[in-house]
Parts: sequence; structure tokens; C-alpha cells
Amino acid sequence: MRVITGKYKGRHFDVPHNFKARPTTDFAKENLFNVLNGYLDFDEAPEALDLFAGTGSITLELLSRGCRRVVAVERDPMHFGFITKTLTALGDKACVPLRADVFRYLSTCREQFDFVFADPPYALPRLEELPTLVLGRGLLKPEGLFVLEHGKTNDFSTHPQFIEHRSYGSVNFSFFRAQK
Repeated sequence: MRVITGKYKGRHFDVPHNFKARPTTDFAKENLFNVLNGYLDFDEAPEALDLFAGTGSITLELLSRGCRRVVAVERDPMHFGFITKTLTALGDKACVPLRADVFRYLSTCREQFDFVFADPPYALPRLEELPTLVLGRGLLKPEGLFVLEHGKTNDFSTHPQFIEHRSYGSVNFSFFRAQK
């Protein structure tokens, strides 16, 4: 896993082979952040939430690009340990790693973020609920952005806050905007 750009550009982290998490491919991640640059001003140091953080790949990219604070939520103890070890190696204090179930976290979170990213397992039974949960709980600041990574069988285009869909090979991203 590597960081594509920003202050940690080119840094590599070896993900253990026994991980269940599938890191977002570099190709998809690079394209995602190219699109995000049209929605988010990373120079303004946005605050972000990374749900189902997995390897921490997106968290690291967000930190590298200047987010002032990133909350990374991951339930799996091995994945959580890898994320905290990586953050310790970087010495970056802008991330708050939480070992928690995403759905429990969503039900109790009282913070708001400029950007929320979720990369759940594609076969997650409750995947279809995520846009409504994130957007309905007021986790996004006005005009905030939610991006959901998912498989090709999911279609969120009828959701009232859906704004666009991008596909990069087998990786799909659906974008949603918080209402003003």
C-alpha cells in the first residue's frame, strides 16, 4: 500500500498477507482523489471520517493531503492494530483511530465532518442502508460530501442526495451531498 500524494507521498506500508481487508486499488484511489479535488478544498484542512477503515489507506491519503482531523473507524482488531502502528510510524497526531462497530458508532456520533468515506465489505448485508444512515444522522456539515465504495451490483442513483457515480474496474464510488 502506498500514499499517492501530499506530505507522505511515496511512503509504502506492507499490508500483512492474512488481512481480510481489500485496500482500495491505487488506480481507483488516485482517480477518487482527482474527483474529490473538485468537491473538497484540501487547502482548507477539512475534517473527515473514514468508516470501515480496513488498512487505513484512505485515512493516510486524507492526512497526507492536509485534513486537520480524520476519525478512522475499524472493528477488526488486526486491522485496527495495523492502522495505529502505521500512524505511530508517521508520528501523525491528526488521526483518531477508533476500534468500533461502524453501525454502533453511527448511532452515537454527535460530530460533523466535511467528508465521510465508507468502504464496507461489498457483501455487507446492511450496505444499502449506509447512505441513509450517514446522511440522516447529520454527520455531514452543510454541503459536506459522502462517498461510498461498493460493488457493481449496487445502484444508489435514486437516493435523493445522490450526485454521481464513478467506476474504476471492479471498484465503484457513489457520491452524495449533504443538504444546506
